[in-house]
Amino acid sequence: MNMNNSTNNTKQIIHNLRTASIGLLYRKRVVWLVILVFGNIFSGASIAFFEDTIASYVSLVFFLPLLIDSGGNAGSQSATLMVRGLATEEVKIKDWLSMFSRELLVAGLLGASMAAAVSLLGFWRGGPEIALVVALTMQIVVIIGSLIGMSLPFLLSKLKMDPAAASAPLITSIADIIGVLVYFSIATLVLDLPMP
Repeated sequence: MNMNNSTNNTKQIIHNLRTASIGLLYRKRVVWLVILVFGNIFSGASIAFFEDTIASYVSLVFFLPLLIDSGGNAGSQSATLMVRGLATEEVKIKDWLSMFSRELLVAGLLGASMAAAVSLLGFWRGGPEIALVVALTMQIVVIIGSLIGMSLPFLLSKLKMDPAAASAPLITSIADIIGVLVYFSIATLVLDLPMP
């Protein structure tokens, strides 16, 4: 199956969404969601791994949902744009590298804006060190989430899988795991806590 057939299949799925059977819609989504339920266990394990860091600075917990959701949101936004670009053939598989470098720049700017905003909240809730931790984390998770979100539809298309069905939930789960690890690793280093 070539790229045109894969794109045509994606267009056909989008076109037939109104008339697709419940069974087809279910099958297109259930496998990924079940896989991701088990993937989310890693997020919980990561939090448990940094239990001592959390116990030392309980205020860190306040920012956790905000930070990991931001990475997932940035990634889902990038993925949506790429899925649409691939489906409309504005973007081809061969464009990945040029799209990656553009996304890196855009994500860096987005991350810096979001980091500046969240650092104010961090300063208010926990002082300058917490502000630094949340700002650095925000910058990194937005960049990573955006780059994964941009790349995943290309990878899934290359593997002849439907990027529309898998991209957003997969990105959210990956962003959750990465976000937790990045956040508490930075917190441990900046706050000069012993590594777990």
